Amino acid sequence: MEKREKLYEGKAKIIYATDEPDKVIAHYKDAATAFDAVKKATIKGKGVLNNTIASFFFQMLNERGIPTHFIKKLSDREMLIYRVEIIPVEVVVRNIAAGSIVKRLGIPKNTKFEPPLVEFYLKNDELHDPIICEQHIYAMNLAKPEEVAQMKELALKVNEILKEFMEKQGVILVDFKLEFGRKDGKILLADEISPDTCRFWDAKTGESLDKDRFRFDLGDLIEGYKKILEKIEKNQ
Repeated sequence: MEKREKLYEGKAKIIYATDEPDKVIAHYKDAATAFDAVKKATIKGKGVLNNTIASFFFQMLNERGIPTHFIKKLSDREMLIYRVEIIPVEVVVRNIAAGSIVKRLGIPKNTKFEPPLVEFYLKNDELHDPIICEQHIYAMNLAKPEEVAQMKELALKVNEILKEFMEKQGVILVDFKLEFGRKDGKILLADEISPDTCRFWDAKTGESLDKDRFRFDLGDLIEGYKKILEKIEKNQ
């Protein structure tokens, strides 16, 4: 596998082409951002942790029948993935009220959602990723109704798998963000699953083990991410 030119650079990752047109390499950076990149920093080792954690989760989901873009982990910072056309809709699954929904709707923090709440957001930095409904998705031709239904179904399946797994590790899966892409007419789970995109709380202490540590100065980010990695590595 030959690594070639840079195709795209985002806040947390760089995507490189390879000598196989349908495969690319995702390189995880040490950058940390919050509040539309108003708050940002370089945190040594963050990319290594996120790549390792995301590789573990993707592999587990692949084995559980969830179609993802993940092929294999290449190194500490890189994974090989299928090249997909990203659908510009972020799918958020909430098990417990935290973060933006508390501020936006006044729902008390820690309120449990049964069944889980699914929200859609427009993936657009310039517009600050606004919340949207299914009708907005269709009106803007972002995805077809059958694709939205499939993304929602997959997101809820991912929630079931991750929630059950993390409970066994003594961690509460509060909420998480997913992105999906198209490849050969199929919908694949894409982007990443890591403490950057999930809210994880220690079941005993309530300690945040995710990017909220950086957002709200709740403690050392690397320490929190290492705790997540240590917990999931017990099952490898």
